[in-house]
Amino acid sequence: MHKFPRINEYKALVYRVLLAYGFYSIVRILFFLYNAKLLKVDTASDFFALCYHGIAFDTTSIIYTNGLFILLSILPLKINAKKGFQKFLFYLYFATNLLAYATNFIDFIYYRYTFSRSTRASLDTLENEQNKGLLFFNFLINYWHVFLLFFITAILWVILYKRYKIKEDKPVSNPKYFGASIAVFLIIVTLCIGGIRGDFRKSTRPINLLDASRFVTNAAQADLVLNTPFAIIRTWSTNSFKKIDLLSKNEVDSLLVPIKHYANNPETKPNVVIFILESFAREYNGAFNKNTTIPNYEGYTPFVDSLAQHSLIFTNAYANGWKSIHGVSSVIAGIPSFKDAFTSSPYPKQKIESLVSTLKSEGYDTSFFHGAPNGSMGFLGFGNILGYDHYYGKTEYNNDADFDGVWGIWDEPFFQFFNKELTKKKQPFMATMFSVSSHEPYRIPERYEGKFPKGKVNINQCIGYTDYALKQFFKSAEKESWFKNTIFVMVADHGNTIAYDEYRKELNKNTVPILFYSPNEKYVGVNNDWAQQIDIYPTLLDMMGYQKPFRSWGRSLINEKQVPPFVVKYSANVFQYMSGDYVCTFDGKKIVGYYSKDDKNLEHNLIKQKTPEMDVIGQRCIAFIQDYMERIIDKRLETVR
Repeated sequence: MHKFPRINEYKALVYRVLLAYGFYSIVRILFFLYNAKLLKVDTASDFFALCYHGIAFDTTSIIYTNGLFILLSILPLKINAKKGFQKFLFYLYFATNLLAYATNFIDFIYYRYTFSRSTRASLDTLENEQNKGLLFFNFLINYWHVFLLFFITAILWVILYKRYKIKEDKPVSNPKYFGASIAVFLIIVTLCIGGIRGDFRKSTRPINLLDASRFVTNAAQADLVLNTPFAIIRTWSTNSFKKIDLLSKNEVDSLLVPIKHYANNPETKPNVVIFILESFAREYNGAFNKNTTIPNYEGYTPFVDSLAQHSLIFTNAYANGWKSIHGVSSVIAGIPSFKDAFTSSPYPKQKIESLVSTLKSEGYDTSFFHGAPNGSMGFLGFGNILGYDHYYGKTEYNNDADFDGVWGIWDEPFFQFFNKELTKKKQPFMATMFSVSSHEPYRIPERYEGKFPKGKVNINQCIGYTDYALKQFFKSAEKESWFKNTIFVMVADHGNTIAYDEYRKELNKNTVPILFYSPNEKYVGVNNDWAQQIDIYPTLLDMMGYQKPFRSWGRSLINEKQVPPFVVKYSANVFQYMSGDYVCTFDGKKIVGYYSKDDKNLEHNLIKQKTPEMDVIGQRCIAFIQDYMERIIDKRLETVR
């Protein structure tokens, strides 16, 4: 019976890759031993569970690091098994692996000061140091034991690598050799692509730093799941976070007022329920388009439209980012995302003052609901960083009969589950519901086919279905004892498919509805001022009469006196700051344009006719970006009390 061509080469490749996994496991154990007090792992079973979850992150690092080595090992070159070629592979293997591996050892010590794995930002910081040689020498002297451990493990790795020798196979026919090689090549490439992404299932994005927080009971443990090469690789091209220094601190504080302290309302403790509705753009909501000039406009939200008659709504509101996770950080923590997502940057794993932390300090139970598989979209990881007490996903729902087959549990049954879980809770509670069904592939349950208008674009009937799910939720919730003592918020995470040209204009992109409803109808009306997702957090604290100062880049939409209405977002490769009658555009270094708020496509730059009002708006724009970058990079996302 003939052997499979190149079987010895493939065995050697598997052995060498498994060696990398073994040494990544060793360095994870050493990292823990150096930083056990900071990582706070209670039991051996917890430790091994975290190590197990780390395999996905190790896989990504190992494949990135060994990509060229793997490729050269499997190409049908007919010289792969020869001594000279194997010697070349040996040097390539260790040149790449040991360089990446060494970064883990640096974090044995550096972690004590940064409390996070080193990232691209860490390298950027080092780049600015003029005495790199002296710093390295001092590190070598002070932490000689770290270098010793590195060299011991490196030497052991080399010894083990050399133990498996490749013997040249007997020549086989070219068709058999190349046919087998191509088949194995395709299999290995497929596995490598899945390994780099970190998930072989349907997923919206490759795993990133945030996903490590899915598996932890406290935020620090995420760094045990991670490895340093992964942290550097995943943040290599996502660090657009750069400090700017164009205004003094006093100017920034006076223009922006980053620390809010309201005294407008008596202190109360209502329940807070926030619906972040997937892709539920302003365009689709009839109540938010009453003054539209769009010919033959159609909306698809009859229930939200009816609820709006008894609510405070904002018809000129914007998302502060472009993805679902951006919506969560903006709404719950008041942290917008600009060129790059805050949650995918090197900086999300820090103490963050948010609606979660402020309400927990007041005795609230906090929970996050999302009907998708647990951890989807990075919500579980970021939720753990924010400190939610409970996370409810597809796992907790525990009934795949209601699974839509792609994303998660259909909105209608999951919203009913939401209501039942809230009813079990002790008041006061704060709960966030992130919907699922208004998403591609834009399907609705079969039993509702034909019930909702197909509309003009693919998402319209899904919007109708989610609107119906909301109606059913409120029908059930209003019977519960907690309902009357609750403030409800509805907002979209971002926009989606556009039907009308009016919403394709630059200043109408990514507009969202914002609605506040309370059964006592304390807040009712229509507000056409500038509003945005990051305003929801301070508005709720103002409504509740929260008595302490707190960090917020947004403003209260009901009583704010210090900062006029504004919107800040990133689009068309510039920061856009909208306030009053104008829109300012800023490239990160200088103001590049001023436009009338009615110039929806930003076609007529007024910078040469700059007025005092424009100048103030420009200063506020710079103040916002300057403070945003400083607080995120310096890890000052909470009020210092």
